[in-house]
Amino acid sequence: MEVFEGHRPRLQQVAYRMLGRVADAEDVVQDAWLRWSAADRAEVREPGAYLVRITTRLAIDRLRQAQARRESYVGPWLPEPLPTDHLAPGGAPDTAERAVFAETVTLAVLVVMESLSPLERAVFVLREAFGYPYAEIAAVLERSEAAVRQLAGRARRHMDDRTPRYDVDPERQRELTDRFMAAASGGDLAGLLALLAADARLVGDSGGKAKAPLRVMESADKIARFLVAVTANSPAGLEYRHLELNGGIALLVHTGGTPYAVFQLGIRDGRIHTVYILRNPDKLSSLGPQTPPAAPGTPASPA
Repeated sequence: MEVFEGHRPRLQQVAYRMLGRVADAEDVVQDAWLRWSAADRAEVREPGAYLVRITTRLAIDRLRQAQARRESYVGPWLPEPLPTDHLAPGGAPDTAERAVFAETVTLAVLVVMESLSPLERAVFVLREAFGYPYAEIAAVLERSEAAVRQLAGRARRHMDDRTPRYDVDPERQRELTDRFMAAASGGDLAGLLALLAADARLVGDSGGKAKAPLRVMESADKIARFLVAVTANSPAGLEYRHLELNGGIALLVHTGGTPYAVFQLGIRDGRIHTVYILRNPDKLSSLGPQTPPAAPGTPASPA
């Protein structure tokens, strides 16, 4: 048990990057524990490598099932938010290594990873997030090293071509997030238009279980008018607090301590290029009940 628990954080991180859902990642790690419990420990020379191999293979199987289910998902899909304020390969926060590590768990990266094949995604995660040598990845996937290198190159080109590049300065993120929420909750159309890039996009994930756009919304004007319209009818008593989710500043909106929505912004060159809104209650449940103090400023009104 002690050996497994020592490796659990890394196994959880591998599984989450593979699947984009906390609950699914926890299920995979639990299955890995069952395999570990039944294994002949005397024959396991490297427990860490053994457990990563089991976890990755289980995640690949579950990812194939999840991709089939997501074909019928209602509206755009976003990963389940993951708190990352203490996330790092070895648990040490606020390091350059941590920054590189967190880049592989951003919303933008995880969304693009959805379009990789399960094997490409596994190679990308193990190589880019954890720095595993190609030979070790080949052993995990039971593929030749040459095949793994081909998968890695294909995945890297795909990610480079499709992943938007956003500014990651946390203070700038916090400032623009607060200005954005103040303008939205105050019905300030001009203020929103001043913050949004002309070609801004709004991606709302409700899974059909809450109010959110069922298609990606494009253009600053449409997004600003939409936000002004919906915030006028928002429930009373909403509060918000800053969190670090998926490597970036986000706002968690809650009512009576119950998570209601998550907002996160993709910022580039001082303008908001993407507004991510998560309303699916199944994906908010992992954030748990919220307690004061709320962040200062005007209470947020979600879309």
